[in-house]
Amino acid sequence: MSDEIEHRRLIIAGTGMAGLTAAIYAGRSNNDPLVLEGDEPGGQLTLTTDVANYTGFPEGISGPDLINDAKEQAEQFGAEFDHGIVADVAKRDDGSFHVELDDGTEYTTDAFIAASGASARTLGVPGEETMMGYGLSTCATCDGAFFRDEDMLVVGGGDAAMEEAHFLTKFADTVYLAHRREGFRAEDYWVEKVMEKVDAGEVEIMRNTELLEIHGTQADGVDHVSLARNEAGYPKENLDDPDTEQFDMDVGAVFYAIGHTPNTAYLEGTSAEMDAEGYLETQGGEGGGQTATAVDGLFGAGDVVDHHYQQAVTAAGMGCKAAIDADGYLEDLERAGELGTLEAEPEAETATGDD
Repeated sequence: MSDEIEHRRLIIAGTGMAGLTAAIYAGRSNNDPLVLEGDEPGGQLTLTTDVANYTGFPEGISGPDLINDAKEQAEQFGAEFDHGIVADVAKRDDGSFHVELDDGTEYTTDAFIAASGASARTLGVPGEETMMGYGLSTCATCDGAFFRDEDMLVVGGGDAAMEEAHFLTKFADTVYLAHRREGFRAEDYWVEKVMEKVDAGEVEIMRNTELLEIHGTQADGVDHVSLARNEAGYPKENLDDPDTEQFDMDVGAVFYAIGHTPNTAYLEGTSAEMDAEGYLETQGGEGGGQTATAVDGLFGAGDVVDHHYQQAVTAAGMGCKAAIDADGYLEDLERAGELGTLEAEPEAETATGDD
């Protein structure tokens, strides 16, 4: 190993609530964590203007403020932050990990927590960048309550879209569900649940319809959207077709439910197990920890693992578990004398009886 490569006891990838909570607990356990912020520092919470359902904030808190406070708290316990983006993680023959950043910086570490999250898929339509967090959201359970009595548009056709449309009926005047083709990918269970809401007049399904543009301002929120419809499906591919109808519709909020992409590509150099979508699979463990992976010393937390709940509070809980699990792993290495940063302790002096 080159002398230029810095060795760390613990490295955490990600600065969403999972990574920051892991950093707090790891710092308190004297594990000297290095936290790598990645290309989306703060994760998806930085796109959320108001967080009203995080425990302990009865008046709510902005997503960026929650992230900044958590980072400050982690730093108070000794966590160190680097703006680096992890490009590759590989298990070494001695049991430690080699971590390479996209700028060429290298580290080795005895344990690694993957808390790099999952990036919500977007459409790239005009107005999207401006309105994200100001009426455009990728999380209905996070933001739906902010738009009570508004008409809302959900975009998607899978389980997530059906579940979010169903959930939003608690708040919306009418939920419009736009899907770019005729058939849905969602399970029959969710389709049937949404159809019940259709029969009740709470949901209107717009098949073969795609979003073209989101109109509004950050000051006033979403005003209306532009859509395209073609009975053959995929209307954006056929905008010049005379059978394609383009129209505007008034809505007060837009929710993308077209899936997430887990940020796990950098783990391909390990034998970590991923599911078909690329989410990191964990192995469970005593107490239902569910953060240990198939690779000793590699732990997962937050949306990089969880494709179901995807809430700030569940991510924080998993970050706590991962830090505790990593601490137990490091203590086991220390007891076995295998910790890379462990310095040999001086031998105890032999008692002579000359007190």
